[in-house]
Amino acid sequence: MWSVYDTAAYGGIGYLNTDWAYHYFRGSMPAGRINIGVPYYTRGWQGVTGGNNGLWGKAPLPNQAECLAGTGEGEKNKCGNGAMGIDNLWHDKGAAGNEMGAGSNPMWHAMNLAQGIYGTYTAAYGLTPSSNPLVGTYARNYDEVAVAPWLWNAEKKVFLSTEDKESINVKANYIVDKEIGGIMFWELAGDYNCYVLDANGQRTSIDATENACKTGNGEYHMGNTMTKAIYDKFKSATPYGNTVATGPIPTEAVDITVSISGFKVGDKNYPINPKLTFTNNTGSELPGGTEFQFDIPTSAPDNATDQSGGGLAVIASGHVAANNIGGLQGEMHRVAFTLPSWKNLPNGGTYELDMVYYLPISGPANYAVNINGKEYALKFEYPDLPLGDIGSGSGGNGGDCNITGINTYPNWPQIDSGGQPSHANQGDKIIHNGVIYQANWWTSSTPGGDGSWATVCSI
Repeated sequence: MWSVYDTAAYGGIGYLNTDWAYHYFRGSMPAGRINIGVPYYTRGWQGVTGGNNGLWGKAPLPNQAECLAGTGEGEKNKCGNGAMGIDNLWHDKGAAGNEMGAGSNPMWHAMNLAQGIYGTYTAAYGLTPSSNPLVGTYARNYDEVAVAPWLWNAEKKVFLSTEDKESINVKANYIVDKEIGGIMFWELAGDYNCYVLDANGQRTSIDATENACKTGNGEYHMGNTMTKAIYDKFKSATPYGNTVATGPIPTEAVDITVSISGFKVGDKNYPINPKLTFTNNTGSELPGGTEFQFDIPTSAPDNATDQSGGGLAVIASGHVAANNIGGLQGEMHRVAFTLPSWKNLPNGGTYELDMVYYLPISGPANYAVNINGKEYALKFEYPDLPLGDIGSGSGGNGGDCNITGINTYPNWPQIDSGGQPSHANQGDKIIHNGVIYQANWWTSSTPGGDGSWATVCSI
């Protein structure tokens, strides 16, 4: 084991499985646009040692000099000892025309192996009981956490990964619960039915109970047992998810665009450190302290941060467990950062967020910005929402755009020792060119001219 994910920075997420992959893609698309892949074939190894009935065991090819091109690179990347013969019905051949060990079988053949049935079809694949006899028993095992069945032949030390109706039902329930779009399987010819054998050993009717195959009166062959199980689950399911957002969407949008760049490659790509550039196209200045929020998927741990002074942090975690054994809990982490209080973002201006996170994500998505106490979506994500007018005075400083008692520049609210208007103290407001500004600290600069001022609203 490489122990890449033992460090706390990875949040214990070390199992990059189907559930992790689903959450990765969920960061940028609705659940309904994602399909889960399911194999209707096996993969397997011989000479397996260790593990639990072969699961998590090891099976390196005894002579690593015989590894096929592109496989077997050093002590930690040995090529595997793929199962052969009766355990490799759907095998490919190498450049020299020899069988390539892969433990590749249609599921109906694996079902026959589990019942000790030497299929009537085997001769068509060049197999006979004399040349490739059935040795030992193939016991079905099942891991409830991985939702994975497998066959283990203890005598031959052969491990074959499998699928069957029981495991497919669990996977279909997962898809329905997550509102995922569906299942993609490869290939239909690998699905199975149990067929009754007549007196001449010919397949006849389908036995939906599979009793014939369990009592020596039938055999498995091409069918639709798993496919029908999927159909039966999906036909009564609720509609698949059709939104990226997992929470409420603001009722108005503003024109702020986001571009992402600067992904490092090679050995310098961790931690992942892209630059998110926010461009203000609203037509108005964004005041210092404006908060931005967005979602990142739980495929990355909840420790995202930044190196640009925005104070990026996770404000709502979608996964708080110590690891992802059994699956990630939620779909998104909500993160937020704020413009520095002294930094207004003028119309046409950009703010560059130097983001840091530790495992791959897609997205980010579901951006929002809080301007003077009101939350807006971003136009590029929600082009059908009406545009909010952040310069109209609505919502300014919590909705207050009252000019009563506010001086107009250059009539400063504070005076110098000689009694002349000269400056503003922190929190003082002043009107200039039809806009109310508030001082972030002591200042005598032109209102709105630098970071010492925050825009309150336009009059």
